[in-house]
Amino acid sequence: MLRASDEPPADQAERMTALHAEHARAVLRLLLVLTQGQRQTAEDLLQETMLRAWRHLDSVPAESDAARRWLLTVARRLVIDGVRLRRGRPAEVHLVDMTWIPAGDDTTGSALASYAIGRALGRLSPAQRSLLSEVYLVGRSPEEVAGRLGLPIGTVKSRTHYALRALRSGLEAA
Repeated sequence: MLRASDEPPADQAERMTALHAEHARAVLRLLLVLTQGQRQTAEDLLQETMLRAWRHLDSVPAESDAARRWLLTVARRLVIDGVRLRRGRPAEVHLVDMTWIPAGDDTTGSALASYAIGRALGRLSPAQRSLLSEVYLVGRSPEEVAGRLGLPIGTVKSRTHYALRALRSGLEAA
């Protein structure tokens, strides 16, 4: 009996092509389920599964059903290894680009920012300015503002949302 390592390279390539053609869809379906539909990750894991099959072609059974079980087992173990790897690492933190914020000694930048904010606030209605002042400058919660103004909390939240949107539009126009 010939082992895969004893086979000529052309026969190994043919066997690998046949394995991929016959089993890749089933392995990908399993990987999509295990990765909760993350197609990119599933395709990467399929590629790694087939690479391992190529490297260990002599370990892959010759029978079709046994070969499929072997490939599915390798794929499942790759997913498990990936989960374990992510659990062992601390959560990734994305850095925020804060270079656009003027430094404490940047009086020109501060003056321009103050001017732009003043102009944008001037374009708001008095009710919008008052609401944003209560929530963001004074630091009152939406519940407190609703109680002070005698409005429902949902109204305060939606008016705050629209006031912020108007302020953002005013800053973009400046």
